[in-house]
Amino acid sequence: MSSIVTRVRKKQISELMATDKRMDGRELTDYREMKIEQGLIERAEGSARIVLGKTEIVVGVKIEMGEPFPDTPNDGVLTVNAELTPMASPKFEAGPPDEKSIELARIVDRGIRESKAIDTAKLVIEPGKKVFVVFVDIYVLNHGGNLIDAAAFAAVSA
Repeated sequence: MSSIVTRVRKKQISELMATDKRMDGRELTDYREMKIEQGLIERAEGSARIVLGKTEIVVGVKIEMGEPFPDTPNDGVLTVNAELTPMASPKFEAGPPDEKSIELARIVDRGIRESKAIDTAKLVIEPGKKVFVVFVDIYVLNHGGNLIDAAAFAAVSA
């Protein structure tokens, strides 16, 4: 980034801070408006679309039978994937998942696990042999900020 752009950006940020405003005009304590729609994808076991401010995310959930991991034979499997599509932001590139999409998926995965939103023990069909595998696929359609919250809300809603 050129030093001129950097100076202009610093000045803009300083002016906003002085007026207690954000870049989008919100007050510092104002939340982004949030809309959630569920059941959008007919062939998925669950789906949701969230619009959080200008960020838009769609999540689909599929459930299949599979084998448990050897180290957790009495738990089902949760797999979270995130796609940061190039149409969502000029910062995102086509191709295999990059560090940002992997990190987003990991954070959402951990949030679901740690909150116990899904009881993986109840996904067991036959201990050590057969379990349900829950696939959570996150697709970022527009990146307007706060991807982690938007993706987490959409995943749990789906």
